[in-house]
Amino acid sequence: MKSTLKIATLVLAFAGLSVAAKAQTTTTSTSTKTTTTSSGVRYSIGVDAGIPTGSFNNAYKWNLGGSVQADIPVASQLFVTVNAGYNNVFGEKNVGSTNVNVPNIQLLPVKAGLKYFPISNFYVQGEAGAAFLLNKTDFFNDKSTAFVYAPQVGVQFPVSGSSFIDAGVRYEATTKYSSAFNNSKVNFFGVRVAYGF
Repeated sequence: MKSTLKIATLVLAFAGLSVAAKAQTTTTSTSTKTTTTSSGVRYSIGVDAGIPTGSFNNAYKWNLGGSVQADIPVASQLFVTVNAGYNNVFGEKNVGSTNVNVPNIQLLPVKAGLKYFPISNFYVQGEAGAAFLLNKTDFFNDKSTAFVYAPQVGVQFPVSGSSFIDAGVRYEATTKYSSAFNNSKVNFFGVRVAYGF
């Protein structure tokens, strides 16, 4: 319960930071300014997919989901990001020809972080937050919330007017959902391809 409270506090702190950043009236000058709204905030909706890593790969082979994200300018070429989505990690069917099906993992990750453009259209991004396990009853886990972090690199390029495509590659990992099992961590290499406006 204490870790859930810590994670909730962290998420609220990130959300407060993003609201405060949005409230600033300073203008930013970036090389990708043509891909922002009149307020400078960038919104995107995307498809997320990935391949589990490590021992987590023994029972899960891939994941698919979607997310929405807001990029809020705070300085030249620097944005605060707020991201929320849904992720379904598909479990193995008929494991070892035993007719045992591993249940899917259904996650609701909520993250915030920073996105920096060191050169035009190329960015590095780091996010952290909480990942909520929506189907805890399918497992022997004693937690329904875990800390999640996701470093990412990507490219963002204009399509027309203020719209853009954002394509990134990331490593995403959580802490344990079960105190007793190290394998209750969810970790994967993933991609996000999003349409921004």
